[in-house]
Amino acid sequence: MKTVVVVDYGVGNIPNAVRGLQRAGADVTLSADPGVVAAAERLVLPGVGAFPAAMARLEALHLDVAIRDVAAMGVPVLGICLGHQLLFEASEEFGSTPGLGLLAGRVVPLPPVARVPHLGWSSLRTTPGDPLVEGLDGGYAYFVHSFAVLEAADAVATFDFGGVPVCAAVRRGTICGTQFHPEKSAAPGARLLSNFLGLSQ
Repeated sequence: MKTVVVVDYGVGNIPNAVRGLQRAGADVTLSADPGVVAAAERLVLPGVGAFPAAMARLEALHLDVAIRDVAAMGVPVLGICLGHQLLFEASEEFGSTPGLGLLAGRVVPLPPVARVPHLGWSSLRTTPGDPLVEGLDGGYAYFVHSFAVLEAADAVATFDFGGVPVCAAVRRGTICGTQFHPEKSAAPGARLLSNFLGLSQ
């Protein structure tokens, strides 16, 4: 059984993320202790809400440093929804706010080509052979967001938003993120979490 630390920084949807990981076979520890986070064998950063407030919370708890340290050691890290966005360099939500800087790219408003917020199910187009999104091509995932990284160099899955391809999942080595909620995405989401648990350092 894989051991996973879920970062408990008070920014929404944490219970659902924990349950999803447990269903995927993980032994989950929920913690806001930077020492526990820095010692994680696998780390999940969930989140729902506004980027600036979430980043400020991570910094206040000194979790930003712990997350960067654990990522630098090659520990598998998964950001979910807002947690995915926090992995990038910066966000334009309510001004410009620096992120964790683990991935190249900026979080920007979704373009006005379809209804915003993007709420509901969208089909995934995945990079063939990528271990994070193996078995997910054509599957439907559940999204709730108004901001996204439109173009990410490390994107391994996209979805169509009014004719515009938008990053749905990203992986750079062991640093992973999903704009969608795998814990709410039925079989494709369960497969994504299982794939993440199977990633090697």
